[in-house]
Amino acid sequence: MSSSLERYQDRLERYSGRVGKYADRHPRLIDLAVVLALMGCVSLGSSLTMPGAAPPDHGMAGTAPMGVSCLALLRYRSHPRTAVVVTGVCTVIAIVLGYLVTPLLLAPIMAALYWLAMLTDPKTTRVFGVATTVAVTAAAVFADSMDELSLLLRTIGPFFWLMLPLAAGNMTRLRRAYLQAVQARAEHAERTREEEARLRVTEERMRIARELHDVVAHHLALANAQAGTAAHLVLTRPEQTKKILTDLTGTTSSALRELKATLGLLRQNDDPAADPLEPAPGLARLPELVASCESAGLTVTVTTEGEPRPLSPGADLTAFRIVQEALTNVTKHAGSQFARVRLVYSGSRLVITVSDDGPVSASPPAAAPGRGFGVLGMRERAHSIGGELRLGPRPEGGFEVTTALPLIPEA
Repeated sequence: MSSSLERYQDRLERYSGRVGKYADRHPRLIDLAVVLALMGCVSLGSSLTMPGAAPPDHGMAGTAPMGVSCLALLRYRSHPRTAVVVTGVCTVIAIVLGYLVTPLLLAPIMAALYWLAMLTDPKTTRVFGVATTVAVTAAAVFADSMDELSLLLRTIGPFFWLMLPLAAGNMTRLRRAYLQAVQARAEHAERTREEEARLRVTEERMRIARELHDVVAHHLALANAQAGTAAHLVLTRPEQTKKILTDLTGTTSSALRELKATLGLLRQNDDPAADPLEPAPGLARLPELVASCESAGLTVTVTTEGEPRPLSPGADLTAFRIVQEALTNVTKHAGSQFARVRLVYSGSRLVITVSDDGPVSASPPAAAPGRGFGVLGMRERAHSIGGELRLGPRPEGGFEVTTALPLIPEA
């Protein structure tokens, strides 16, 4: 039984959907069909009388007002208020002429009130609805055709039949507004999801771009410096040249490992063939970074002030990459053989300073504020975890990069 009901309900929904689409494509034809149906209702209603009473014989003078009321409904979409006024006046005239007040006779004014409540605001519906209901009810109370009925029935009948379309139209308007609000929220949620997805993709691309820049730029700069030093010393100091070339092999191997780990971020997590990725580098690998710089001819001294405290994984990676990029810039641009890295643990911040002793004129142009992907990457990394970055030439010569990163709060 339930399956049969569901089948009939599905058919009804499909039929209603087809009718709705047809009505949207041909609204004038639907309006004309409705007006013709209302004319049939009025014609039938004008022939009804109380038992034993004869219908009023007014000829065209009696039927013309109801015909006008039906024709006025052809303009209900653009002029719902005018349609209500015209149908209301024509209905009152018909009642005064002695036609019996029935739902069939009230069909045009009921349709006009329904469309008024559906297409206009609540205030307009109340004003026109109350005025029309009072006028029609008063006409019914004093009509000769209703003399055999009690005053209560003459009042309740028209009032009930006119309030019914007002309530139905108001419910239809509220439902349409609700559906529009739901659709608007759904569209907004869809746009928000698309924008959020695009933002996440952009952030991920920027993060991978920063990682690739830091890995490639640092190791290629070291490899270039090591190769240049080896070429300069190959004839005069073969043993030192051999050591530099050995370090060059380690530099390129390290670059390949980090590049593989960075590119591994693009793999899907559920790929069973994917190799396990190395942990992200942090300040624990600072001695390794210092050693690689020294093999390229740059002497780096590291000093620590305050009690070392742990950083979050993101802050630890950021600290390492900023130091790495700063030392890379010293190797490439500063023209200095000495660099200092200073770590200061103070309060809730870790302040890192990387400086060199190169001349002011030899300050790295790519490290100037607002120029170069390295500087941009350092600034983005620091800001992404709530840190700060300052950089610029030192008055006494050389260049200095300073960043302040948040520490993990103590329990």
